[in-house]
Amino acid sequence: MKYKLPLASAVLTVALLSGAHAADKLDASCASCHALTKPTDTSLERLMSRKGPDLWYAGSKFNADWLVAWLQDPKPIRPAGYPYFKTIMEGPEHDVPDPSKITPHPKLTKAAAESAAAALMTLKAPDLVPAGTFKGDTGGARMGALAFTKLRGCVTCHQGENGQGGFSGPELTDAGARLQPDFIAAYTIDPQKFDPHIWMPTLSLKDQDIQRITAYLSIQGRGDKK
Repeated sequence: MKYKLPLASAVLTVALLSGAHAADKLDASCASCHALTKPTDTSLERLMSRKGPDLWYAGSKFNADWLVAWLQDPKPIRPAGYPYFKTIMEGPEHDVPDPSKITPHPKLTKAAAESAAAALMTLKAPDLVPAGTFKGDTGGARMGALAFTKLRGCVTCHQGENGQGGFSGPELTDAGARLQPDFIAAYTIDPQKFDPHIWMPTLSLKDQDIQRITAYLSIQGRGDKK
């Protein structure tokens, strides 16, 4: 007798296999710092010891064109490195990043960058980043800027427009070029769902706030920014 997998199980199996095959195509050095498949260990100890952010959902996070360009000429995304609490030192007025403790990301050739980006873009997690999480209305960007810079405390950890803000989190001055809007919205809603124990809090924001902040961030670094 032949048994058939339920549709949901079959889809999940295909997704997991696709992710594993994509991970195989990436240079082994990528896996030395980044999780390319979903980790089974979600402990605080793992989070504290990892060398770079997880990439097993990269295809639901990044924009492909940005990935290709960045991998050829990587610029720091996190001003204080990763993780920030291992790279800071005491400054005259407050803690500052210690450049000697920040490891630069290796540069890739154009061909290698295109190959790596193509593999990374197959690593998708539609359960984490549902399509349509951001409803697409950028009309709330002005109110989103106010929420980001003043009302919701985002600039405490993140640099936004004009590079103003904190450095314990990734800078978001080019968020629109780098990140998919649905990812921005989904991660803002519940960062712990992506990274258990991560230091970014779940703020339980109203959907209106989520949409406005995403609208603001989704135009940062884009040529059509208004």
